[in-house]
Amino acid sequence: MRRLLIMAYDAIAVIALMMLVTALLLFTPLRTQTAFIDPLPTGIMILTWFLYLAWCWRRAGLTLGMRAWRVRLVFENGTKPGWGRCILRFVVSLASAAAFGIGFIWCLFNPRRQSWHDIATNSSMIRTPKPPK
Repeated sequence: MRRLLIMAYDAIAVIALMMLVTALLLFTPLRTQTAFIDPLPTGIMILTWFLYLAWCWRRAGLTLGMRAWRVRLVFENGTKPGWGRCILRFVVSLASAAAFGIGFIWCLFNPRRQSWHDIATNSSMIRTPKPPK
């Protein structure tokens, strides 16, 4: 349930970024094209989505949704992910969703609570303690 809530929070951030990018595209020759129909604006939207996630993962190991629900992304070797690992995580998470969410549901049956994209990138999501008052 926590992962679904994290995705919902992050969806709000991604949609806001996509709205900003769409507004900026109105000042370009792409203003007559439609995202998720025409290839170039679609690629720009997917790139925006990826860059939000990758920047968050590389910077602090957490997105806005992960921060709100006190979850952190950790990698097996203890380092921050490189761009290649971020791309792999993003692509496998899309495949997980395309497979009717099975890749996300997988964490319910995995002993380490890893989804497909966690397994592919040797990462885990761990809960962080509540900050002291």
